[in-house]
Amino acid sequence: MDNQFANDAVGLNDLASIPVAPQPAPQPAPYDANNPPFGLGGALLVWFLSLVLLVIIPIILLVPYSIKRGLKLTDPNFLQLFAEFAITDKGAIVLQVVSLLPCHLLTFGLVWALATRLGKHPFLKSIGWEWPDHIWSWLSWVLGVLLFGAGVVIAKVLGADTPTQMEQIVNSSLAARYSIAFLAVFTAPFVEEFVYRGVLFAALQRLTGPIIAGITTLGLFTLIHVPQYWPNIGVIVAVGFLSVALTVVRAKSGRLLPCIVIHFVFNGIQSIILLIEPYLPSAGSIPDPTPNLILLLRSGLF
Repeated sequence: MDNQFANDAVGLNDLASIPVAPQPAPQPAPYDANNPPFGLGGALLVWFLSLVLLVIIPIILLVPYSIKRGLKLTDPNFLQLFAEFAITDKGAIVLQVVSLLPCHLLTFGLVWALATRLGKHPFLKSIGWEWPDHIWSWLSWVLGVLLFGAGVVIAKVLGADTPTQMEQIVNSSLAARYSIAFLAVFTAPFVEEFVYRGVLFAALQRLTGPIIAGITTLGLFTLIHVPQYWPNIGVIVAVGFLSVALTVVRAKSGRLLPCIVIHFVFNGIQSIILLIEPYLPSAGSIPDPTPNLILLLRSGLF
């Protein structure tokens, strides 16, 4: 019996001396743009704050400028005079356009804070900045051109030559024209897609599915453009059409990058036309095939 116990003890010692392979550390779940690290409440807050910035920042810049130009805060009619000044003074118009740049930058900061949870998650993966597969890397460029053509046709057929506020802004000065072209290409496609298809759609889709998420995103996107384009129904419909197409691409591809490229191409073509338009022959000698085309730019600025 003593020998048996001794043998068992030796066996246990042998087992104890066998090296145990270390267990691999649990791998974190891959980041998925369709299952973002934020909820609907945060997405709606970012959307709302982006609209607030579009109201507050221009006022902050315009009030000192208007006072410098002769308006007085103590004047009982200051608000009325200020409103008229904002749409008639060329410098004030340019200042409102330029104010979109800090609006876009601050909005980007809000999106970053939400998508990364203040730096705890990678921004690009959380927002969907990647190609779903190779075909989207070239298809997005083609779709951008096709959607631009479709938007021009819709705006022409339904809107005819109905003027809007945007046309007045663009034609007010070359500085306003160049500023709009710059913002429409280098900031608007990114910030706008981050907010609507990157944040809002992603959070809504997880709760309601892609159809309701798409309809809601379309409604919010179009709603804020109606006052800007009224009464040009053609431009409003063209903006809604673009939003539908981008949302479908977001749902089908599962990523945001194709939407950004499409929006970039769409706005890029418009900006080229916007920049060369002053140097083209007048409409009196050669018919203009794209009347009010520049009005579509507002869809890229907000």
